[in-house]
Amino acid sequence: MRSFIFSSLLVLALSSCMLGPNYSRPDVDMPQGWRLSIEKAVDVANVLWWEQFNDPVLNKYIQTSLEQNKDLKIAVAVVQEYYARLGITRSELFPSVGAVAAGARIRSSNTFLPSSSGVDQNFNDFVLAFQLTYELDLWGRIRRATEAARADLLSQEEAQRTVILTLVTSVAGTYIGILELDKRLDIARQTLKSFEESLRLIRLRFEGGVTSELEVRQAESQVESAAVVIPQLETEIARKENQLSVLLGQNPGEIKRGKTLDELKIPDVPSSQPSDLLEKRPDILQAEDQLVAANAKIGEAKAEYFPKINLGALLGFETSELVDFFDGSSLFYKFGAVLAQPLFEGGRIRNQVKSAEARTEQAIYNYEQTILNALKEVNDSLVGYKNSGVELDVQNRQVGILKDYLRLAELRYDEGLVEYLNVLDAQRKLFDAELAQAEAQGKHFLNLVGLYKTLGGGWVMEAEELSISSQDSNSNK
Repeated sequence: MRSFIFSSLLVLALSSCMLGPNYSRPDVDMPQGWRLSIEKAVDVANVLWWEQFNDPVLNKYIQTSLEQNKDLKIAVAVVQEYYARLGITRSELFPSVGAVAAGARIRSSNTFLPSSSGVDQNFNDFVLAFQLTYELDLWGRIRRATEAARADLLSQEEAQRTVILTLVTSVAGTYIGILELDKRLDIARQTLKSFEESLRLIRLRFEGGVTSELEVRQAESQVESAAVVIPQLETEIARKENQLSVLLGQNPGEIKRGKTLDELKIPDVPSSQPSDLLEKRPDILQAEDQLVAANAKIGEAKAEYFPKINLGALLGFETSELVDFFDGSSLFYKFGAVLAQPLFEGGRIRNQVKSAEARTEQAIYNYEQTILNALKEVNDSLVGYKNSGVELDVQNRQVGILKDYLRLAELRYDEGLVEYLNVLDAQRKLFDAELAQAEAQGKHFLNLVGLYKTLGGGWVMEAEELSISSQDSNSNK
């Protein structure tokens, strides 16, 4: 009994050993602040920010995309696959128990049973046995493999969250793009009507001998310059609608609108610190999980240097007659242990270890590069959002100035002080400025959406929960 207890304690002590380095997060030099700070930024990185647009239609589209988008469904299925992979790897930590039943009719050769012996050479053989096998994980090979599989699973979960982050921002950005095009199309149609009315008046003046044919042709050219913009914008709108339909997991088609671009409320600007990215950006978390998995695989590879010890047991019944199957004389058993030690592998194990170490080094650089890219994207988004706001203010002032310019040009033309060319010039400049203003307005919204995307945040997990709960409810229907 003492020997048995001592052996058991020794096995438990050895089984606590795991080869290979334990993971520790690499030291990364994170800046103390962003290159550009935004005034009035608030801590809203963890809220469902698209609801701040106050457009129920947009909210519905994002919910629909979380339920029906095909890329997201693929990502969810991949996570399920990696759950199963973890279960497969982890199963090696437990004993394997199996059963076998067999029956056969056998004829022995004369070599072993001469006919003169009087023994029947034809007989039955029935077997029912239970088998148990178990590998002692003395060096932590299976535990390191399980650690790597768990990290791979977490990596795929972060990949799923990256899909959600990209999906939500793509739906919001595409919807805003449609509203921007709608506004530009409305400007083009209104401007075309205005130009056509001006052409009508110019023709009346020409017929009355008040103006020249040159001004008529100039007005006609102005009409065509506005008319050609309309089909271009309609084509862009149709493409955007098709794009949004695919994001929603639907066939391409028309998209219902909620509020106009001018009616959208600008969400609050999120605040964050560079160090927050390490815990909020799913792509950074995914890169770190990949590093954890690669690091664990070093220990898994090193364990191949050491012997594998497998315990086994076999218990069953074997008889030639079914009536004697459970008779005590038919009982047989076997138990023991097998030790397998690699002696010469031609450098296979050594190169497996080197390969695992090289992959870990790659994962470290990938993790560091992912952080650098994230810092760049956030800084770009901050600069883009602030400057797009400045650009929008300039465009707003430009439109106001050109409206006054057109009013004054029309007034002076009516008084006969200037040629109609001045009115045409004012109309053309105002048309271009209004189109640019709508584009700048849309860009300002899109830059804010991009800022939420680059910062990541807890809203991604909240959106993930909305997606999972919606899919679960749909599956139960």
